[in-house]
Amino acid sequence: MRAQRYSWDEMPEEIVTDHLSRKMVVGEKEMICWLKLKPGCVVPMHSHEHEQISHVLQGRLRFFIDDETVEIGPGEMLLIPPHVPHSVEVVGDETAIDYDIFSPIREDWVDGSDDYLRNG
Repeated sequence: MRAQRYSWDEMPEEIVTDHLSRKMVVGEKEMICWLKLKPGCVVPMHSHEHEQISHVLQGRLRFFIDDETVEIGPGEMLLIPPHVPHSVEVVGDETAIDYDIFSPIREDWVDGSDDYLRNG
C-alpha cells in the first residue's frame, strides 16, 4: 500500500440515520472515522472485536460501558477494549463531532451491514 492523502472537507458524508453521519478512511489494519452526532442521537448497546478510540472534537458524548457511565468532551478520548458492550448518546443540544479509530477494520461499517446502528 502506498501513502495516500485525504481531506475530510473533500470526502462525501454518509448519512447513516437522521441523527448520525460519517466519513471514513480505511487502511489495511485500521480505520479512522469522522462522525457527526446530532442532539437526540443514541447508538444502541453493542460490542465488537475491535479496539476503539473515540476522540471528541465538539460537543459532549456520554458512554455507557458495562455498569459504568463516562462523559467526554472536546479534547478528551476514551479507549474501549475489544468485546466490551457499550452505547453512546449525545449530551445536551450541541451537535457532537468525534473521531473513532478502530483496529482491525470495521468491515460492517465499510460494507454497510451495520444494522444495529442503522436500525437502532
